[in-house]
Amino acid sequence: MSLPLENRVALVTGASRGIGAALAVELARMGAQLVLIARTQGGLEETDDAIRAATGRGATLLTLNLHRDAEKQLDLIGPSIMERFGRLDILVHNAGVLNKLTPVAHIEPKDFAETVGVNMAAAWRLIRTCDPPLRAAEAGRAVFVTTGRVLRPKAYWGLYGATKAGMEHLVQTWAQEVASTKLRVNLFDPDIVATKLRAQAMPGEDPATLTQPAEVAPALAALCLPSETRNGERVVFVPPPKH
Repeated sequence: MSLPLENRVALVTGASRGIGAALAVELARMGAQLVLIARTQGGLEETDDAIRAATGRGATLLTLNLHRDAEKQLDLIGPSIMERFGRLDILVHNAGVLNKLTPVAHIEPKDFAETVGVNMAAAWRLIRTCDPPLRAAEAGRAVFVTTGRVLRPKAYWGLYGATKAGMEHLVQTWAQEVASTKLRVNLFDPDIVATKLRAQAMPGEDPATLTQPAEVAPALAALCLPSETRNGERVVFVPPPKH
């Protein structure tokens, strides 16, 4: 019996840990060939080891800083994947940075540039470089991981929330622009998950009490399936009740 994503190629950013790593393993189990992007080579290799353990197949690993390396390398991702694999079926932009939680009036220019670069500008560059192959795919799917902070602004979270809000606007506009094609584009809000970003924001929280990345991954992977028909929606993960 064939797997639901057999022979399909998926690009996942922020794949060295947390939700991105769990998603990569889930997509690999569903048959996809993975192209993984993250800042740390060691983290990518750990994800690759997990994929190999689960499927016997490896992934293609790209060590990139989505802020510093974007202009030189990120713009070439789409054509490079097409040259290597001849197709790109799935894009998941999961990478994100929190930076400092600080009053808006105290945001430093370097933090502003990095957060905009990873959370919003990288999404724009990924859309630009991946739009042609995703439109050409039999069932192109793109998912961008967002946050509830966009809808619920909170003191000191301005930089993170604003950049994710900008990303959401770009993504939902793109979704409208491709509505007449086979490409489906959606947002995914995982809610509160035990990730490094969450630990950075809430250092006193016990991660064992939170939803784990592996619990979120199946719902995110479902948005990548050929059977997914939604477009331009904001899908919020609702964790099952803990017994």
